[in-house]
Amino acid sequence: MELVQYWVQHYGYAGIFSLMALGIVGLPVPDETLLALAGYLVYRGDLCAIPTALAAILGATCGITVSYVLGLTTGYYVLDRFGKFVHITPQKLDHVHLWLRRFGGLMLTFGYYFPGLRHLTAYVAGASRLEYLVFAAFAYSGALLWTLTFIAFGYYLGERWHDGISRIQSVVLICCLIALTVMFVWIRTQHRNRKK
Repeated sequence: MELVQYWVQHYGYAGIFSLMALGIVGLPVPDETLLALAGYLVYRGDLCAIPTALAAILGATCGITVSYVLGLTTGYYVLDRFGKFVHITPQKLDHVHLWLRRFGGLMLTFGYYFPGLRHLTAYVAGASRLEYLVFAAFAYSGALLWTLTFIAFGYYLGERWHDGISRIQSVVLICCLIALTVMFVWIRTQHRNRKK
């Protein structure tokens, strides 16, 4: 955490951009804490709101695009070559592609709220050859929503940002889990209805 604070306070918007991009690609950066810290620094007057938001949004979109390109260029090859060892067949990849086209946009948009999941969704989307425009529409709108959410939390919590962010993360995680459960039940119901 001290390293993140140092980086943001010394490099400002460039620090926010680079840490966001690296964190989304998969490096161990506490993304939500970084965003809340940025919001707090806006609250304190050390940073301006619009450049802070732009740096965070652009960093997140760059990071998720790199993950998508990695999935597109290496993911399909890796899964095609070694997938048989974990029972991943080309037919299953085609099924994932169709599922992503129908429902995966929600995972790309709201997956940001789940540490770990946000690092994998774009890679899987690339590996399953999801079209770039479909990926971009959902992934970039998710980056906008997620970054602004946590920057706003940091701003409105003010001096209490550090204590409040862990509570807010818990609430957001619970809400997202409920939403995912509802979506899973709905998909299973649709699948059963089609079988009948």
